[in-house]
Amino acid sequence: MSGSTGGDNPHTRAIAQFVSGLRYEDIPAEVIARIKLLMLDSLGCALYGTGLEWSRILRTTLAAVDTTSGCRVWGTGERLSAPHAALVNGTLVQSFELDDVHRQGVLHVGAVTLPPLLAVTELKAGLSGRDLLRAAVAGYEIGPRVGKCMGPQHIGQGWHSGATVGVFSAAAGASAALRLSQEQTVHALGIAGTQSAGLMAAQYGAMVKRMHAGRSAQSGLYGALLAENGFTGIVDVFESPYGGFCTTFSRSTDRFDLNELSWELGRAWETLRISLKFYSCVGSNHTTLDAIRKMQERTPFGPDDIDEIVVHGSHVTVEHVGWPYEPQGLTSAQLNLPFCVATLLLEGDVFVDQFSEAVVNDAKRIALSRKVKVLHDPAITERGSNFRHMVRVQVALKNGTRMEETVEAPRGSEMSFASEADVVRKFTTLATHTVSAAQAARIVELVLGADRLARAADLVEALAA
Repeated sequence: MSGSTGGDNPHTRAIAQFVSGLRYEDIPAEVIARIKLLMLDSLGCALYGTGLEWSRILRTTLAAVDTTSGCRVWGTGERLSAPHAALVNGTLVQSFELDDVHRQGVLHVGAVTLPPLLAVTELKAGLSGRDLLRAAVAGYEIGPRVGKCMGPQHIGQGWHSGATVGVFSAAAGASAALRLSQEQTVHALGIAGTQSAGLMAAQYGAMVKRMHAGRSAQSGLYGALLAENGFTGIVDVFESPYGGFCTTFSRSTDRFDLNELSWELGRAWETLRISLKFYSCVGSNHTTLDAIRKMQERTPFGPDDIDEIVVHGSHVTVEHVGWPYEPQGLTSAQLNLPFCVATLLLEGDVFVDQFSEAVVNDAKRIALSRKVKVLHDPAITERGSNFRHMVRVQVALKNGTRMEETVEAPRGSEMSFASEADVVRKFTTLATHTVSAAQAARIVELVLGADRLARAADLVEALAA
């Protein structure tokens, strides 16, 4: 495989060198502890998602054309080929807006990293728990860096980053698990990168938005498996001035920062900057919901007291979640900020029990959502991607009371990460919709003790219903 060591792909090579050379001993203890919690959170999201309608349609459709029994579909007794299992399992993780997010990289990392990694665990015997953790860290480190390289304008231009940027986390994790060489990893990234695709218009009600992460997981797995057998990809997938990932998806030659790809790689850990969700809606909404709760704690108020709520946020927040709500499906309901604010005020929470197809046309929520305005604050946008979710929320009550609250990052963020107990509680709540309490406890034990696990396959086996 010639060409992968040329001087025109320094950032691609740096990523490949990191992925292929990463040792478990190189990873700080803090990062190991965090990756376990992040993995557990994603697996809980997947187990909850097993019974959802879009998950059922996907599973049924693929089972009709794929009788292979290579890899497990989590939370079920079903098996599919490795690429189809990665597609389904990635969709399961992202199936109900519950999974993690790297805010600066605008990426749900576990949904794209874990499905191909655990597929490799089933395909290749002999991986230990430490091997699994090492490969997971490789995947969790790379996708967010690509997202930071592209900046928040990537999603603002209409690309869904989970479906575009996500392929690189998927390829990195699978390549690390397969122990590909640096040269092979360059090609795995180049194969995965050319499969990037995903449109943000899916957020307005389409089931296919749930599948974007699954497609990234599948594409990354293809990249690693093909590269292992000598198939070649775009060796300068990031750097190429014509038709490369960065120039093509930014529609420019300068609206991206290649230095973000390898800056302090292996020293500054993006894994520690990944946030968890404690609301069942898109991450851009969480700071507003936290702000309203804080104001309610100081001055109790309910839906009947509201005159108007104004949310001042970044350009991306306005474009991503701030449109006037129209009933277009459950996906749209979970992404729309005014609808989620109405849900919090009427229901007291915004978690799984507050969302079903029946609420999409809820007249009370829709009417209350009309009292919520989302406005662009250029000062917030100017603060950059680290403050992408920052909001300044103003609440005006009918009795004349005026309140204001600014929140820079939501609970569960890297600035205020959840405790192990909080993560286990969320996992158990979600997982026991599908598996028994005893099985859920077994999965917790395996993930939190993965560094002592002789067979990583034990975890995958525990995920089967």
